[in-house]
Amino acid sequence: MNPKSVELVPEKSTVILRLDLDLPMSDGKILDNSRLLKSLPTISLLLSKSCQLVIIGHLGRPETRNDLYSLKPIYLELISLLSKGEPQNSIFLDDPADPGPLKLALSQNQIIFVENLRFWPDEMTGSFIFLQSLIDQSQAFVNDAIAACHPAASITLHRVIPGYYGLSFLEELQNLAKLTTCPHTLTVILGGAKMDKLDYLSALINLADHILIGGKLPTQKSSHPSSEKIYWASLTPDSFDIDAASIAHFKQIINASATIIWSGALGFYENPAFRTGTIEIAKAITSSPATFKVIAGGDTSASIKDLGMLDKISFICSGGGVLLEYLTKGTLPALE
Repeated sequence: MNPKSVELVPEKSTVILRLDLDLPMSDGKILDNSRLLKSLPTISLLLSKSCQLVIIGHLGRPETRNDLYSLKPIYLELISLLSKGEPQNSIFLDDPADPGPLKLALSQNQIIFVENLRFWPDEMTGSFIFLQSLIDQSQAFVNDAIAACHPAASITLHRVIPGYYGLSFLEELQNLAKLTTCPHTLTVILGGAKMDKLDYLSALINLADHILIGGKLPTQKSSHPSSEKIYWASLTPDSFDIDAASIAHFKQIINASATIIWSGALGFYENPAFRTGTIEIAKAITSSPATFKVIAGGDTSASIKDLGMLDKISFICSGGGVLLEYLTKGTLPALE
């Protein structure tokens, strides 16, 4: 497939723009706005084309409307970033499914920022019904949220409206494509707390030479396939970090690898007391002789950033899910 660039969007179009708005938050405050910064070139390009933007996305995994997951703080942050150039005519839209407020918003603003799409159950079932009024009044869909790899309605709008891809999306896609020809020995390191990473194990066994598993994932060892390629880390007595023996084994494999792909912290990274495993493995990867080093996930990249070694990494992927999806399937729902 040859994805169409956002550069091809016709001028003065009304554009549905899917961004990665799943930013790390604490008490309603943004901890890291780098995902917004990555999409600023795409936004600026569309604004230079006099396009009207309807920005959509999600935050967290709410099952229903919950103010703790409102996108309002992210909207304010984005408008602040954009306003450093010149003030933007914008509005925050609470309900994209109600055609009345949507029509009024479109008639008066260049930027319409829509509330968290996961407040509507149709988003995760893949139904476009709640977005139909918006679809009817738009001429293009631009996806600049490669990390959102799940087959949700807002990711697959290219099936019902002319689709294009943002500059950040295309850049990451080019880097992901390199994974299909990466040199062996290939080692994949999985961590974090999201158990759905383990759904990729069967496919990874066929691709990787070594699979090292830490974080909270070893607690699910008994319900997943076994293989001589898989090493399940042992955890400290409190289960918040990998133990010293596991760290030593990880390092041994890392030092003999040509390609290393790492997704997810190896301990409870939010607490400095449980960062030993993550920091030790980050140091091992950045100092290893591997020719291709790829990391994904917020805590993973944070550990490398804290060590001041981002320049030692070949590619930083926006999310662990999209990395594993592309590595094992060679495509993404956003491209299908």
